[in-house]
Amino acid sequence: MADDDSLFGTFIRGCWVQNPVLRLLLGMCPTLAVTNTAVNGLVMGGATLFVLVCSAMLISLFRRFIPAKVRIPIFIVVVATFVTIADYMLAAFIPEIHKILGIFVPLIVVNCIILGRIEAFASKNGVVQSLADALGSGLGFTLGLLVLASIREALGFGTIFGYAVFWAGFKPMLVMVLPPGAFLTLGFLIGFMNWYDQRQAKLACVECGGECE
Repeated sequence: MADDDSLFGTFIRGCWVQNPVLRLLLGMCPTLAVTNTAVNGLVMGGATLFVLVCSAMLISLFRRFIPAKVRIPIFIVVVATFVTIADYMLAAFIPEIHKILGIFVPLIVVNCIILGRIEAFASKNGVVQSLADALGSGLGFTLGLLVLASIREALGFGTIFGYAVFWAGFKPMLVMVLPPGAFLTLGFLIGFMNWYDQRQAKLACVECGGECE
C-alpha cells in the first residue's frame, strides 16, 4: 500500500519507505549535531515538521500562480517565513532548548528535505496530497531524530527525556554524546534498516515460491 497514490500510501512512503534520516540520509547536519538528548531531537523534528507542513500547503495552494523561473527563490522566502515563526515560538516558549539548538533552527531554511519535498511534490500536487506527503516526511524525520537521540541519551547519560532507564551503577559512555557517537549510532541504525529490508525481501520471496528471483 505504501507504493500507491492514496493518501495513506503517500504518508507511509515519506514516513517509512523513504525516511529522510534512516533511508535517504537527508538533513544530516541537525541529525548529527542536536541529537545528544531526546528532547532536543523531538523539538528539532517538531520545528522541521511545522515548517515543512505549512510551506508545502501554501506552495501547493498557490502552485499555479508561481512562475517556473523564480520558483526556487519563492520557495525559500516561504520556507524562511515559517522558519522565522518557528524560531520565535521556540524562543518564547522554550528558551532553554532554543538556546541549545542555536543556529540549527534558522538553518531549517536550507534543509534539503523541505526544499526537496516542495519541489518534487507540493509544487505539482493538490493541497491534501501535499499535506499527506509533508506529514509523512516530517514525522519520518522527527522519528529518525527521536530514535537516534534516545539511544544516544540512554547510553551517554543513562536517561531518556531526563528519566533514568538503567540501574544505579550504570556508567554512561561519554562518546555517545559526542560527534563520534552520533556517527556510530546512525551507522548501526542504517545497518539495521538494511538488514530489515533484506529480511523482508527474503520472506516475500519465500511466500511467492522463489518466483521473485
